[in-house]
Amino acid sequence: MPTTSTKADEIALLLEQEIIAGGIAPGTVLRQEQLSEQYAVSRTPVREALRRLAALGLVSFEPNRGVRVRTLSREELREAFLVRSELESLATGIAAGRIMESDLAELDAVEERFARLTDDLRRWSDADGDRNRLVTDWVRANHAFHDVIYRVAAMPLVERMAKSARFSGSAVWSPADATELDELYRGNEAQHRAIIAALRAGSAAGARALAREHVLASGQLLERIIDQVTTRA
Repeated sequence: MPTTSTKADEIALLLEQEIIAGGIAPGTVLRQEQLSEQYAVSRTPVREALRRLAALGLVSFEPNRGVRVRTLSREELREAFLVRSELESLATGIAAGRIMESDLAELDAVEERFARLTDDLRRWSDADGDRNRLVTDWVRANHAFHDVIYRVAAMPLVERMAKSARFSGSAVWSPADATELDELYRGNEAQHRAIIAALRAGSAAGARALAREHVLASGQLLERIIDQVTTRA
């Protein structure tokens, strides 16, 4: 059975998808009782999901009014990725001096799964079934990669702060024929492999630089995706 935390992850991801894609308009009030009924869960995972969205700046808790969807500016989006790039760079550099062969083997395994899901997502079509489930799996595989590094770095405060600035991005992905977007998407996978290589070589400086570049590129990817979704709307 899914845990409360897992259900909260799923609900937060689905709501994030709708908010970023414009399916839930800014100013919309999200009511816990309605969301509980919609997702067939208790209010506990719904409350947790809303807290996670609030940490991302996507919603705000208003006294006596409930939870309202915010307008997320491009400036806020860029700032979140800039902050996360520095924190993740710090953690990855520290991990380079602590990582063990078993950790590298785990990273390799996680990255293999991420690569498979990336290919599946890029090739997805309506005939392939539930896209939301595929997106959820892709996001979790991406997070799992970075979570190994956080664990090795053993810097819980840095980890919490960096995770509070996570945007899934892929939640609004849909196949497109834009060459630039496809290259950015595949680049996300290649950057993971480069980070593993730097960690395996014990290069703290290299790992830090690659992690920073990777997070900033992910922000660029998200902006391109939002642009395409806005254009199609």
